[in-house]
Amino acid sequence: MSGGDPKAPGSALTYADAGVDIEAGNEAVRRIKKMVATTRRPEQLGDLGGFAGMIGLPGGMQEPVLVGCTDGVGTKILVAMALDKHDTVGIDLVAMCVNDLLVTGAQALFLLDYIATGKLQPGQVADIVAGVVEGCRQSRCALLGGETAELPGMYADGHYDLAASAVGVVDKAAIWSPERVQVGDQAIGLPSSGLHSNGFSLARKALLDPAYLGAGFDDALPGSQLTIGEALLTPTRIYEPAFAVLRGLGEAMHGAAHITGGGLLENPQRALQETQAVELDLSAVERPAIMQLIAAQGVEENEMRKTFNCGLGMILYVAPDAADAVHTALQEAGETPTRLGAVVERERASAPQVRFVQ
Repeated sequence: MSGGDPKAPGSALTYADAGVDIEAGNEAVRRIKKMVATTRRPEQLGDLGGFAGMIGLPGGMQEPVLVGCTDGVGTKILVAMALDKHDTVGIDLVAMCVNDLLVTGAQALFLLDYIATGKLQPGQVADIVAGVVEGCRQSRCALLGGETAELPGMYADGHYDLAASAVGVVDKAAIWSPERVQVGDQAIGLPSSGLHSNGFSLARKALLDPAYLGAGFDDALPGSQLTIGEALLTPTRIYEPAFAVLRGLGEAMHGAAHITGGGLLENPQRALQETQAVELDLSAVERPAIMQLIAAQGVEENEMRKTFNCGLGMILYVAPDAADAVHTALQEAGETPTRLGAVVERERASAPQVRFVQ
């Protein structure tokens, strides 16, 4: 057999010869260690570098319940690689996990990340982790540990993938669940920052494919000060600051839905009982310019609602007599909440649980 530049007969074969550079991995850890330390929580034990991270539970809860979830960033990473900009997808990674925790009424405690790549580049890893650290700061959770894997042959040169798992905690009596949501509850929306991290396969097809818009990443985005590339890489909003306010409102909050994969057709009902539906009026919701441009390429409204958040990152289900107080508290916290509608009785078992009134 032949190929490549074989070593001299009898010479030692090393891990580096197989494509894995252990020293590059060590250098990556050296670069990120100080950043990771800035996410430390008071309950945390030990430092980065051990085989596992340790953290205690915060005090003040009668019956603490742990909440866990895992997620990734999806094909948004292809945009980051194309633009060679890697310091925002780490924020997305945290957001996609933490936002799922928040809708249970939990606060995030810690996150563990996983970075897999074909050829480990310490600078690239440091940029990714800088985003993860920023996401953890916004979430007020610790980056407790993680793994960086160099997998030659598994990924093309320059390609990587991200995944993370997050754990939060909530007092059992304070859990937001479908059982708490009642007919008559008011639906209040919180805006998204853009596409977040969902629907990128459709977004890239509509915007970049020459058969459709055929745009470039540096092209200006109509109705915005951003380029198309900048809009695509806008990080997913992390809603912890708003939810910290909501957790303090006690019985006012009944439930919440993170508008993630599946958009507005599949996510709002995940926080409802089977006998309930929600009526949503989107007329006051500002749709991000990037979504308007995608729709203009022939993506019909139902497909937009099934794929994207359409400008809404969260929907809250609030007791009707507390809706005004919740709305005001969110505004005072710097949010721009929108009244969307109310929870109603579902007409029949086969009827949709999300109805649009416009």
